[in-house]
Amino acid sequence: MGRGKIEIKRIENATNRQVTYSKRRTGIMKKARELTVLCDAQVAIIMFSSTGKYHEFCSPGTDIKTIFDRYQQAIGTSLWIEQYENMQRTLSHLKDINRGLRTEIRQRMGEDLDSLDFDELRGLEQNVDAALKEVRHRKYHVISTQTDTYKKKVKHSHEAYKNLQQELVRFSLHTDDRSPLISLALVDRCVRLINPRASWTPLGHAGGPGVRVRGQHGRRRRLGRRGGGAGRRPAGHVRLPRGAQPAQPARHGLRLPRPPPGLAHPSPCWVVLLDPTAWQCKLVG
Repeated sequence: MGRGKIEIKRIENATNRQVTYSKRRTGIMKKARELTVLCDAQVAIIMFSSTGKYHEFCSPGTDIKTIFDRYQQAIGTSLWIEQYENMQRTLSHLKDINRGLRTEIRQRMGEDLDSLDFDELRGLEQNVDAALKEVRHRKYHVISTQTDTYKKKVKHSHEAYKNLQQELVRFSLHTDDRSPLISLALVDRCVRLINPRASWTPLGHAGGPGVRVRGQHGRRRRLGRRGGGAGRRPAGHVRLPRGAQPAQPARHGLRLPRPPPGLAHPSPCWVVLLDPTAWQCKLVG
């Protein structure tokens, strides 16, 4: 009993369609291979499934491009030349667009205006005026934003300075000779008022009296004055002769007044604000 004839039409079921494609593809590849061996023919097959998967077969000793070139010679046409001509037309069109844009840019800068008539000049003038208004609006917006930022910084600096003055007065009223470490407590309050994100650590006797300040960017600075004894000074160590005046801070900075007489410390240190808007400060003896 022979097999029934299958109606040639599209298989609706996707799974069955893929299985049929795989089986028939194998059969076609087998027939092409047999044709190549039996008849010494050059055969090339290119197949794409409905899912976009690529399959090919080419006779041994040749390749797809060689057979494709022979095909173009046989029919008297060249698909490569046609594609090249399409690319040339596209390139020429893009060059025309680029040339027009460059001309428009020069005209907006006041150049190459001889070829424009009255209506074109009036339209160009309107476009330039509209662009100028947008630029001015953006400029005033940037100026306003920067001004508000500077005002906030100045306000913060004044508030920080007032708070530091109040802290100095309060410490001077609640300090006696029995609290030799009160200046370090003052340093802690001053550093935190300058920048809440800054921190400091008092150094031990090995390093001498002083503090180490860490800023918001992770920078460290050892401040203070080394006591007696031999040895090399560590990097960043500030050492001033007893009674010497420290260097003046920057003109935009603040310098706190000298501590009152009752604020005593074996190795006194004091705070100089180099920049009220930043964390920078130093302790001087």
